Amino acid sequence: MNRKEIYILGIKIWWAINIVWLFIFAAGAIFIGVREVDYAGVVQTPEVKMVSFIVLGISFFIVVLFQLILLIFIHFLRKGTTNNSAKRLS
Repeated sequence: MNRKEIYILGIKIWWAINIVWLFIFAAGAIFIGVREVDYAGVVQTPEVKMVSFIVLGISFFIVVLFQLILLIFIHFLRKGTTNNSAKRLS
């Protein structure tokens, strides 16, 4: 497998992981918005739901940062491919 194939595979895997994360966070948001009582028996007031959404948002932000770092790493593979092919031509 050369670098270009690894780059293409990396991008496909990156997109697949992002779609899975999107479904996970959508399901979490729907779950938080729909439930009236949590597992501890606490009634979900708008304030408690807002705190839950904030916690979900913070975890979403952490995942986005990790995914951006991973995307930058994957793009370094692409840069390496163009630099190597330019060196081979000269």
